[in-house]
Amino acid sequence: MKLFVDGRKHTFETLQQKVSSSDKTIWFHCASLGEFEQGVPIMEEIKKRKPDHKIVVSFFSPSGFENKKNTPLADAVVYLPMDTLKNAEKFVASVSPSLAFFVKYEFWPNYLFELEKKKIPTFLISGVFRENQIFFKSYGGFMRKALATFEHLFVQDENSQILLKTIGFKNVSISGDTRFDRVLKQIEMDNTLKFAEDFKGNSLCIVCGSTWPEDETVLLEYINSAPENVKFIIAPHKIETERIENFRNKIIKKTLLHSEKDEVAIWEYSVLIVDCIGLLTRLYSYADIAYVGGAMGKTGLHNILEAATFGVPIIMGKNYKEFPEAVHLLHLSGVLSIKNETECTAVLQKLVSNESFRLETGEICRQFVKNNRGATRSILNHITKYNIAES
Repeated sequence: MKLFVDGRKHTFETLQQKVSSSDKTIWFHCASLGEFEQGVPIMEEIKKRKPDHKIVVSFFSPSGFENKKNTPLADAVVYLPMDTLKNAEKFVASVSPSLAFFVKYEFWPNYLFELEKKKIPTFLISGVFRENQIFFKSYGGFMRKALATFEHLFVQDENSQILLKTIGFKNVSISGDTRFDRVLKQIEMDNTLKFAEDFKGNSLCIVCGSTWPEDETVLLEYINSAPENVKFIIAPHKIETERIENFRNKIIKKTLLHSEKDEVAIWEYSVLIVDCIGLLTRLYSYADIAYVGGAMGKTGLHNILEAATFGVPIIMGKNYKEFPEAVHLLHLSGVLSIKNETECTAVLQKLVSNESFRLETGEICRQFVKNNRGATRSILNHITKYNIAES
């Protein structure tokens, strides 16, 4: 909360330092880190095709800002000030973008109305809409007006397009999810992590990414009872020393923290807890099995595509229905959903002991990612008239 409040005090000062009135800019707004990752493929292409434009990225949450405040993709990274008329006028005037992109589901009426007033074309990318949202309620007139300010709405699925049509929106395209393009590029990068190589050795490796206490609770039984040839890399979603120590104390296997790795023979340990950020995507390249956190509780399932692109089977919790990629992959049998500790142990035992099942399940994930690429091209092709994407 302190970061959330204090960070916003420096927004206009940062913009004044990094954006001048003569600069040509394009603005991307992301709620958090996940939405930033969805915006990255569009940012990369625009940066390539429009090197004379500065890219301004705004975040609503600290998890996005703190992780990406130094990203080389953007010329300025700031917190978005709260959605008041005064803030919207000042922010849009400070950035003065030629185009604006909102990612997935951030709808701030004052900002949207101000962009419309200034005749700045604004797009929603990788949008997802659900029946329970205010736009589809009888009392949602004001928010429908805000939604109408978008030049075009690029949505992930047919259900979103159908819902928007019921309230009269025709400027909608099913482009898919830009995260597929994002994670496919990860395979082409150097994912080497020497410490992970040394830790894994010839063992099977289960990477548990973005875990919360609810996830760690269901994983604990199997971690403590797993065969000697199975190792675990656990990357908690939040790096909180006390919580990590509490979890570590419940593990009977030989366990160390990433911050301690240089002081020991890392290959002698069975469990490695990563007490830093920024490594998870590359760690999935060392996984034989992945557990992706967030869906055992109500915080929201984290990005399963980061693991899927490496062709590994994925386990997740029970609260996944608001995530289209999880629903689709579950239907295809690439992802396995568990409700409790007993189910988690049973699924892990099967994946560890049955190599053909493990490899087949992982291959379903790999093909799913490949088959759903192309959202970036679809979006850029559509906005050629704004002189952004040459064909």
